Amino acid sequence: MKFTLATTLFFAASASAAVPSLTPDNYDSLTAGKTVFIKFFAPWCGHCKTMAPDWVKLSAKWTDSDVGMVAEVDCTAEGKPLCDANGVKGFPTLKFGDPAALDDYSGARTYDALDKFADENLIPSCSISNIDLCSDEKKASIEKYQAMDAADLATAITAEEAKLDEAESTFKAEVEKLQSTYQSLMDTKDKAQAEVKASGLGLMKAVAASAAKKAGSDEL
Repeated sequence: MKFTLATTLFFAASASAAVPSLTPDNYDSLTAGKTVFIKFFAPWCGHCKTMAPDWVKLSAKWTDSDVGMVAEVDCTAEGKPLCDANGVKGFPTLKFGDPAALDDYSGARTYDALDKFADENLIPSCSISNIDLCSDEKKASIEKYQAMDAADLATAITAEEAKLDEAESTFKAEVEKLQSTYQSLMDTKDKAQAEVKASGLGLMKAVAASAAKKAGSDEL
């Protein structure tokens, strides 16, 4: 069968359509009561295109599940507000867990690794919609937050998010220091090597080799 560009695009669109596409309008209804595994992507992203067939395959496996969902969010289209709300800064970004409090996935991105992770993690877990699965400590925390005034809760969330931002800023600053130190060490090494070469090391080695060769000839 000969595939034209139009045919290829058709199949690509059909494959993508097999994965639930989340937007602010359908997010709550589609993810309600489920543990999710979500790919945040951009259509132009090369790595996103590479992993797309595996993501379609994985999503299909969870289509009829009552407890788990494998979905995606297009950060260049209607899903952009979800990407912004979840701090997505690169593509593809994978997140999982309670739809209201996603965690970052940092494992391998082969199909086998993704499939194994989904099997182990897309299970009923403690959440607002599954409070019976929560420990007494978690239940107490949920009740505490539910009892807070909306403004106070928003203030508390902002304060905790500020800690995350501070941790990220500190990390970046320290990495920049390391990069600066690395470059300084490289410059020092290059300078030392240049000075050694300029001192005549090459000529010394050549003379030594020549003498050794001559000595060997004399012995014969």
